[in-house]
Amino acid sequence: MNFDYNTTRNELILAEYGRNVQNMVKYIIELPDREERNKYAQAVIDLMGFLNPHLRDVADFKHKLWDHLHIISGYQIDVDSPYPKPTPEAALIKPDHIGYPQQKIKYKHYGKTVEVMIEKAKAVDEPERRAAMVQGIANFMKMAYVTWNKDSVADETIFKNLRELSGGQLELDDNVNLNKVEFKPVVSRPANNNNRGRNNNKGRQNNNNRQQRNNNPKQRH
Repeated sequence: MNFDYNTTRNELILAEYGRNVQNMVKYIIELPDREERNKYAQAVIDLMGFLNPHLRDVADFKHKLWDHLHIISGYQIDVDSPYPKPTPEAALIKPDHIGYPQQKIKYKHYGKTVEVMIEKAKAVDEPERRAAMVQGIANFMKMAYVTWNKDSVADETIFKNLRELSGGQLELDDNVNLNKVEFKPVVSRPANNNNRGRNNNKGRQNNNNRQQRNNNPKQRH
């Protein structure tokens, strides 16, 4: 008996559509009648969209499906496509490199946003508004510190870092208390604790009911 293994089959060109779609496309290529090829091609396009619903979130997803149909066929299918037929050469073109923004950040756990907020606060002349902004920035810095360092932090450390980042222009009084932020590791608990407790209670209730029937002569007959 001969077994049909995937290793002996033709390679899947676009694996997300599966082998059945690839076999259907191969069948369409060999159809002699163009009108029939068009009819079956549209049915395969609908099936491909059904198998990959996430493509509906892609701009012009129908165009992408038709491109994939041509790719699966090895660019051999001859049908009336509503879009220009792609070429094998176009698939080899690499997109332009997207440069990663290189910015110098003194304290990476605070991020660039904190530095931007500090510069905004330095430009504020109104004392009350400036003080409120500085307080908010310090609270955010404490939260960011705890988030990334997984440890508590003294307010004095935040005050010191704030002075450094602002070049000594932004300060808070030593008696100011920042929002309390603590890192608490998540402790996993067995999911069946509640079920075990309910089962134990149910067992005790059944025992009590059984004992009451034994003590009541009417319930035994």
